[in-house]
Amino acid sequence: MAYITYISGPVVKAKLEKEKVNLYELSYVGKDQLIGEVVELKPKEAIIQVYENTEGLKLKEPVTFSGSMLSAELGAGLLGNVFDGIQRPLNKLTETIKKGVKIPSLNREKKWEFKPTVKKGELIKKGKIIGEVLEGNFIHKIIFNEKKEGKIKFIAEKGKYKLEDIILELEDGTTQTLIQKHPVRIPREIKKRIKPEIPLITGQRIIDFLFPISKGGTASIPGGFGTGKTILQQTLAKWSDADIIVYIGCGERGNEMTEVLEEFPQIEDPKTGKKLIERTILIANTSDMPVSARESSIYMGITIAEYYRDMGYHVALMADSTSRWAEAMREISGRLNELPVEEGFPAYLSSKIGSVYERAGFVETISNQKGSLSIIGAVSPPGGDFSEPVTRHTRKFTSAFWVLDKELANARIYPAINYTLSYSSYVDVVKDWWEQIDKEWYQLRKWLVLILQEDDKLQRIVKLLGSEAIPEDQKLIVETANIIKEVFLQQNAFDPVDMYCPPERQIKMAKIIKTIFELWKKAFETKNIPVKILKSQKVISEFIKSKFEITNEEIKKYNELEKKIIETYENLISTYGE
Repeated sequence: MAYITYISGPVVKAKLEKEKVNLYELSYVGKDQLIGEVVELKPKEAIIQVYENTEGLKLKEPVTFSGSMLSAELGAGLLGNVFDGIQRPLNKLTETIKKGVKIPSLNREKKWEFKPTVKKGELIKKGKIIGEVLEGNFIHKIIFNEKKEGKIKFIAEKGKYKLEDIILELEDGTTQTLIQKHPVRIPREIKKRIKPEIPLITGQRIIDFLFPISKGGTASIPGGFGTGKTILQQTLAKWSDADIIVYIGCGERGNEMTEVLEEFPQIEDPKTGKKLIERTILIANTSDMPVSARESSIYMGITIAEYYRDMGYHVALMADSTSRWAEAMREISGRLNELPVEEGFPAYLSSKIGSVYERAGFVETISNQKGSLSIIGAVSPPGGDFSEPVTRHTRKFTSAFWVLDKELANARIYPAINYTLSYSSYVDVVKDWWEQIDKEWYQLRKWLVLILQEDDKLQRIVKLLGSEAIPEDQKLIVETANIIKEVFLQQNAFDPVDMYCPPERQIKMAKIIKTIFELWKKAFETKNIPVKILKSQKVISEFIKSKFEITNEEIKKYNELEKKIIETYENLISTYGE
């Protein structure tokens, strides 16, 4: 039997006798049978990454191998659950999971209502949906998962079954239950990728309107300490129009994850009217948990997300934060005596980050369903340095880059997304969708970005000499940009009206801002009316307040407000100087 010859933190070396071991094979280390994974093989030696605390482990203790890879248990009961990095259930937070204890990820005793969608004698192959289980508000589709085809000898009737009950048998003896396993490091099979042309609507104006992400897209949120990464991810989890949310707390502080665990069961889901936790899967691997399990938590979350994507759902995965995940890789790499490169990270950092984000996508599944997996990862660069390796490599593999700014956060401007450094490659991709709502969207967005860019250049002069030092036509740009920042970009996540803004309202607000600018420009060019007078009109303060007063159901009120703004300035232009 294999036995331990070396221990260094979570890294263990085992002397092999006659065992045939595969790379990434699940292993059980020591007398407590700690869960681990083979990460390197040498002649007569296996190097194992242990996912539990190795304190008390001794040399010469036995090591056994499972013959299978680290896999996710997939079945009804995932929604609303909380797991650690290797999918052990953490719902009973008062109980500490003991080392080596093997707890089933899903409840084996609970019965689920099963409804077959195939008949006896029918020929089926991999990917065929053989039945449905009602999981909360979701229809959980049971997919035939074997790499073969055959005729059905037995299919369970409509009724209640446990996860391990056989619900299908083929003529060749192949059986299937309501539960399946899939290796976390291997992407689930798909038929083909589809161009991601539908935006993932988040209800956050600066994201949806200026820097959109499509369903099946990738985004990164780099930001220093205190810039609001966790709050933004929680806001996206609540308001994004995904069907399923997978939230991974990867190496973050325990109190932040505690907030998520306490708040999600209390937050009302705007989509269903029930609790948000009912369509959410949480994976908690906080900074005080074993560092090696942090590395597996990302893959575990993605595999679970792909499972629901394959049913034809739109899934959004939030990873907070991928920097802590990369730091775990760095620690393990150091203990494996691998050659470090920039800032001590392993040479394969870039390819590992790429392997995570490439699993996102809008796809046609082998079940002929259309589903998507969007991945949004937070990055925590030390000292806010965006040139550090994790941020730099992440930027290569994500198409939306939402930079959180320390200065904006200190000024209490949230979301603290820096509009000059952020970008999105999905603008042209989602253009057709937005133009179905309003044909002016693309030009309107272009105009907003142009005003903000011009303002950014002028702000250098304003900060040095004050706003009075610039000419009136430039003051028009600065004051218009101030309205854009205050009314459009700034959004209160705790205000009952402003916390969510649908696309129709976003377009209406942007149009009014452009109308104000055109009226100001007309007033200045025709009557030389000072900007100080133009911005002091009562209708401007009414418009600023409107984002807290006009609800999403009362968008038509913006038409009345716009009409009032036009009348006010037309009247001012006609009477000024008389």
